[in-house]
Amino acid sequence: MTAPAITFGEVTEQPLDLAAHEAAVADRRAGAVVSFQGVVRDHDHGRQVVSLEYEGHPSAVQVLREVAAEIAADPDVYAVAVSHRVGPLAIGDVALVAAVSTAHRAAAFAACARLVDEAKARLPIWKRQVFADGTEEWVNCP
Repeated sequence: MTAPAITFGEVTEQPLDLAAHEAAVADRRAGAVVSFQGVVRDHDHGRQVVSLEYEGHPSAVQVLREVAAEIAADPDVYAVAVSHRVGPLAIGDVALVAAVSTAHRAAAFAACARLVDEAKARLPIWKRQVFADGTEEWVNCP
């Protein structure tokens, strides 16, 4: 049996490529590849968002790779790819991409959901949202 692969675990200022993440988890044994894109939306809690910026702690890459390794350790998972973008992002930009391959769809959906949930819960990445009224807020700040 082949060990699960973590093919991406990046925090970058560059645009994220969903197709590259899906290709990175491709495996001949896989009957399912499930992917997710977290996209910058134009609202938050009823307020219009005009832009945002993500700022990451230097440990963010290490934490992201630890999360990916935990998901990859699941015996049903063949490969994991996940990246988070930092820096200024516009409405519609992709902030997070995750992809997982497994033999069956249920396991792939579950693993991808765990990957996204754990990344969002544990990554030391903070979001500064700028609202249409000129105010701003930092989200996930300690």
